[in-house]
Amino acid sequence: MAELGSKGVTAGKIASNVQKKLTRAQEKVLQKLGKADETKDEQFEQCVQNFNKQLTEGTRLQKDLRTYLASVKAMHEASKKLNECLQEVYEPDWPGRDEANKIAENNDLLWMDYHQKLVDQALLTMDTYLGQFPDIKSRIAKRGRKLVDYDSARHHFESLQTAKKKDEAKIAKAEEELIKAQKVFEEMNVDLQEELPSLWNSRVGFYVNTFQSIAGLEENFHKEMSKLNQNLNDVLVSLEKQHGSNTFTVKAQPRKKNKLFSRLIRKKNSDNTATKGNKSPSPPPDGSPAATPDIRVNHEQEQAGMTEPGATLPKSPSQPGEVSEVAGGTEPAAETQEPRETAASETTSSSLPAVVVENFSATVNGAMEGSSGVGRLDLPPGFMFKVQAQHDYTATDTDELQLKAGDVVLVIPFQNPEEQDEGWLMGIKESDWNQHKEVEKCQGVFPENFTERVQ
Repeated sequence: MAELGSKGVTAGKIASNVQKKLTRAQEKVLQKLGKADETKDEQFEQCVQNFNKQLTEGTRLQKDLRTYLASVKAMHEASKKLNECLQEVYEPDWPGRDEANKIAENNDLLWMDYHQKLVDQALLTMDTYLGQFPDIKSRIAKRGRKLVDYDSARHHFESLQTAKKKDEAKIAKAEEELIKAQKVFEEMNVDLQEELPSLWNSRVGFYVNTFQSIAGLEENFHKEMSKLNQNLNDVLVSLEKQHGSNTFTVKAQPRKKNKLFSRLIRKKNSDNTATKGNKSPSPPPDGSPAATPDIRVNHEQEQAGMTEPGATLPKSPSQPGEVSEVAGGTEPAAETQEPRETAASETTSSSLPAVVVENFSATVNGAMEGSSGVGRLDLPPGFMFKVQAQHDYTATDTDELQLKAGDVVLVIPFQNPEEQDEGWLMGIKESDWNQHKEVEKCQGVFPENFTERVQ
């Protein structure tokens, strides 16, 4: 008890508070049961509803504002790291390095200033605005308790007055308690009825000032940031102009080395076969110019002095039955030619179905007759379509074409389709074909994604 007294709390005060709580609880039960009337103030109740709504909206605004500030801080960190990356990759010999570093520093300062101003002009104002709600909320709750006390005192006084046996002393004391409870309640009620409408109306000005501050700060921030971004863009444009040749390199699809190795071995074997000294020349690889017969518009007979009765030439794919004399003997029939030569003739015929193939004469020892032709093909055998190089390509193997942007390539089929890698084509640069007219010498593979089809 001594300890309670030293803290200003006495046993009598504790008992009084406990009694008040019991009386209020009893009064609330009676009111809910409808056995006791309750003092109502609809105008005040509307003010309380507005207060609760205002508190809810303000609390939500404060939460969203803090989220916005956290996002600004996160954007600041992200922008800072991005600029640090730019500073690291910006090489010392590049133009505008000092300007880029200065822009990065100003960018960092601008973000810091924006965040701080938002805290000062929006968040702190928001905290001050919401700081008044807890006190008013507790006063509203206290007013509700005092209203219960007033109703309880009023009901007690009325019950004593209507009792059969009236005790004037108790009636006087009850009246005194009623007047006291009424006075306390009315004082609190009057103050709140003045403050709550005023607080409700203040929300308009607060929202206007808050969002005006945020909008103004954000507008100025973006204006300054726009200037920094424009300056950075100018620096990078200057860098691009001085290093314009260092364009992004387009990479070709990787080739399968096993197919490349097989192609090189095949080519080497063909070269070795062509250099051997045989009585009759070995036919060149399929698709080479030598394996393709001369093309002529008109068929002519061989010179009369070189013609021997009964001698026949091999049958041309398009003109069978033509005869011609071969110096020193009779040309074997087409049916008795070597398999590789026959296959080459069939390949040439199948790859050029729309052109006129002229007959030709060949000697037994491989010497070609000097037959004259009216014209040659403008395109290599098996030509499919044209493409134009869009990027430079540096050959990495001996069987690849070296391309420059703008080169036109005549695409031809692979001799062995199984050797074709995905994303790669076989072709001859048009300039090389016009100059040499040799498929074997000029052909090569190239990446398809470096070119664009033009015909």
